[in-house]
Amino acid sequence: MPLSEFALIDRYFRAVGVRADVRNGVGDDGAVLVPPPGEDLVAVVDTLVEGVHFPPASDPASIGHRALAVNLSDVAAMGATPAWALLALTLPRANESWLAAFARGFGDLARAHDVQLVGGDTTSGPLSITVQVLGFVPRGEALLRTGGRAGDSVFVTGTPGDAACGLSLLQGRESGRGSPPAMLEALRRRFLFPQPRSGIGVQLRGIASACIDVSDGLAGDLAKLAQAGGCGAEIDVALLPLSDALRACAGEDAAEQYALTGGEDYELCFTVPPARLGALRGWPCTAIGHLVEAPGVRLRRGHNVIEFSHSGFDHFGG
Repeated sequence: MPLSEFALIDRYFRAVGVRADVRNGVGDDGAVLVPPPGEDLVAVVDTLVEGVHFPPASDPASIGHRALAVNLSDVAAMGATPAWALLALTLPRANESWLAAFARGFGDLARAHDVQLVGGDTTSGPLSITVQVLGFVPRGEALLRTGGRAGDSVFVTGTPGDAACGLSLLQGRESGRGSPPAMLEALRRRFLFPQPRSGIGVQLRGIASACIDVSDGLAGDLAKLAQAGGCGAEIDVALLPLSDALRACAGEDAAEQYALTGGEDYELCFTVPPARLGALRGWPCTAIGHLVEAPGVRLRRGHNVIEFSHSGFDHFGG
């Protein structure tokens, strides 16, 4: 017998996460939630579409993980703590083995970040997943894109470019010939199972002047952050934190391109005024440049300017 919509929800999604601030969750017309006193509510939403955000026939556990991770990354970029999620799942058919793996990937990440699934919707159609995450941040302390000023240092967490190279490996556009298999697998996993920087986002409150998550390419997302603050940015490509796996797979020049223009990293790019730089000592982040008064993003290697025109991924950019 085909699985009904209500049986599907009950079997796979009713018990994803448990929080005391949920008065009523999955199974009603709406969720009843209790925001903490003195906190601002932060809401983010993202949609993943098969063939656009992940290759057809992708591991459903990865799809579930990524559908939540991309939203957790947005919450992290706001300096907020995630709390509740809603899931709208469009499926070609109710395949139970697919659903079990998807729910496992989604649920494992939700529980790791203390997030409860409190509602959503299921429908039939081409595979598409929309997730909304709600979180909170102390009143007036949310990180925004608009706070950066000329003279602020630009930082990025982790090693950008790994996920884009991992996707190229999965799609056969990058061979990785001669690279250690363990390194290639690490790059694939950076795309399949990105790890949102939730803890760092919270710690950046009161330190960062502006913040954005790196989903459409480091250079392009930095351009958005700089423009929001009414300034531009300079990046020294010699300072880019490239992983050994990325260098081994792609070579130095291509590794730099992956780091600058590849999406799907879900690292954080943020700016810090000179007076607060000491607070970052020992953090897993790298200074790669600074904000400047002139608009746009410029690349240099030492004192030499590098020609660069790619602005990052744009769904409607042609």
